[in-house]
Amino acid sequence: MDAIPYLAGLSALLGLVLAGYFFTKVKAADPGDERMVFLMTEIQKGARAFLKQEYMWVSGFVVVMAILIGVLIVPTAAITYVIGAVLSATAGYVGMTVATMANARTTQAAKDGPGPALAVAFRGGAVMGFSVAGLALAGLMAVYIIFVLMFEVDKAFEVVTAYGLGASSIALFSRVGGGIYTKAADVGADLVGKVEAGIPEDDPRNPATIADNVGDNVGDVAGMGADLFESYAGSILAPISLVAFATGLAAENATDAVTISLLGFPMAIALVGMVASIIGSFFVKGGDSTDSKALSHALHMGTNVAMGLTIVATVVLAGWMFGSDSVFKNPYGLAISVIGGLVIGWALGKTAEYYTSDHYGPVKKIADQTKTGPATTILGGISAGMISVAASVGLLVLGVGVAYWGGEMAFDSIGNLDGGIYGIAVAAIGMLATTGVVVSVDAYGPIADNAGGIAEMAELDPSVREVTDALDSLGNTTAAIAKGFAVGSAALTALALFKSFEFAVIQAGGTLSLNIGEVSVFIGLFLGAMLPFLFAALTIDAVGRAAQEMIEEVRRQFREIPGLREGLPGVIPDSARCVEISTKASLKEMVVPGALAIAVPLVIGFISVNALGGFLAGALVTGFCLAIFMANAGGAWDNAKKYIEAGALGGKGSDNHKAAVVGDTVGDPFKDTSGPAMNILIKVMTIVSLVFASAFVG
Repeated sequence: MDAIPYLAGLSALLGLVLAGYFFTKVKAADPGDERMVFLMTEIQKGARAFLKQEYMWVSGFVVVMAILIGVLIVPTAAITYVIGAVLSATAGYVGMTVATMANARTTQAAKDGPGPALAVAFRGGAVMGFSVAGLALAGLMAVYIIFVLMFEVDKAFEVVTAYGLGASSIALFSRVGGGIYTKAADVGADLVGKVEAGIPEDDPRNPATIADNVGDNVGDVAGMGADLFESYAGSILAPISLVAFATGLAAENATDAVTISLLGFPMAIALVGMVASIIGSFFVKGGDSTDSKALSHALHMGTNVAMGLTIVATVVLAGWMFGSDSVFKNPYGLAISVIGGLVIGWALGKTAEYYTSDHYGPVKKIADQTKTGPATTILGGISAGMISVAASVGLLVLGVGVAYWGGEMAFDSIGNLDGGIYGIAVAAIGMLATTGVVVSVDAYGPIADNAGGIAEMAELDPSVREVTDALDSLGNTTAAIAKGFAVGSAALTALALFKSFEFAVIQAGGTLSLNIGEVSVFIGLFLGAMLPFLFAALTIDAVGRAAQEMIEEVRRQFREIPGLREGLPGVIPDSARCVEISTKASLKEMVVPGALAIAVPLVIGFISVNALGGFLAGALVTGFCLAIFMANAGGAWDNAKKYIEAGALGGKGSDNHKAAVVGDTVGDPFKDTSGPAMNILIKVMTIVSLVFASAFVG
């Protein structure tokens, strides 16, 4: 069992090797003609320029936080914080780089049918998926081995937890900044292009088209990659920190068999999940059909295989790690917790698919409501998103109950560590054990979307766009499924980190009360419930302001550039100006929402630890519900639009289509800016509180 951290690190390296293999396969694919290569290069340049500027802005924040951690906690924690931040940024940059290589290659492959195109798009996504999982796990295991096992540093587990805070910091700014960028461009391109000018999506005459395609990469690839990096690392960290803080563990005491088992189990699940994801990735093979069900089956085969292998391996691991010690009543109880988390994560994803796929009633109902205009379309999307919250909360509650029961079945308590709470903590890593292949499937979506844009801008045969549209429609659903995994794990991870925070306060000599009859707790509860709404409002408003500037610029170009709207030969739009607008707006607008997530818990914590406890509880509940609502409402609006564009209810250019476009533009910041950032918000506030717990008490 002593070898588990090393084996987990080795599996992470294997994941990175696989990412390198898929990179070579993507690079070797044909990028198409000169026009396609030009468009690909323009998108690459825009995405790189944005990420370079974004990381420069965020690096200043990272330096300030590192100094704060080094002064208030311990200097070595500042080192691991920076490591987490750097690796998270690296994962996002690598994924974005490959995604912008894979887009034109997917378009070219689409000339030969959906099978080859799906293969290229998935391989491009797989570079992102296994870079995220590989770097997150490799970095965490390196930090654990060096600071806990080798050097046994002071406050070792606070040092390890700071790694997760570094990842969370980058994830928050990447999701918010990238989300504002992509949706400002998307809303501007859609409203002026489709509704006002009556031209197709991604038409080369539209000045915002390049910015929109850049946004897919910086928001839905780089931002999503940093998000899942943080989620995956946090899900492994949560049970480790829980064991350490509940038992008052110091690094030099982490040697008895029971402690090694409890600390090693989440690492072992990550190990088998990585291996299962690697195997599963080779089961993704496309056929010749553009039918979305056939494409979905092909794409999800890898996830299903990885999940099946992980379930079998988890049962074996639980028996091996806990079966020989009398402290554990039933070793398979913890296997039930992990498998319960994995199954509930899958069920949350399927719930998201039901509410966002055009194969099911909710999306078709929204599409039907376009007959009476944008108002009823928007009402339909809002109600669908809200109803999905009820189903998702029901599943989450079931998952928590199963995980708690499994943990209680395994052991009653060890020190202050309750078996049920440990079960909930390992259920979170169960949800994200197959992160490598889950992110691969998610990152496939923006690549397919870009491929469609390049097909339109390069004026290829309409049959190519039909193939890319089929891939893109499925991509919206895969994104919703991945968000279901992410937000579900966020709730479980935040709960485990919250318990760790409680134990850290006690370990530092303080006390924590969650009695809502106490005024400080009651105040904190309401402040916490409020913050996700404030955060959502700030990010949506940021998209609105940036989109307004984008709309005015697109209108100006159509008005002032002779022959642009008519598509006269040699007349091209000023795409660089639109890229500049999105870049400047997103960088400026991301600062306040991102800083709030860090600053508010710090301020409250230094005033009252009890108020902070109430604050975290309130934010967890409303943040989870808002994340589900916005992600599913936005996805439903988007696919209702695509359902009509495929030929239903009058098709493109009809009044129904225009109403659906309005609904989609409302949903854009819901599903791609505010909603996805909400799960990071939940965790970053909890992990900030955990890392600074001793400083609050001191």
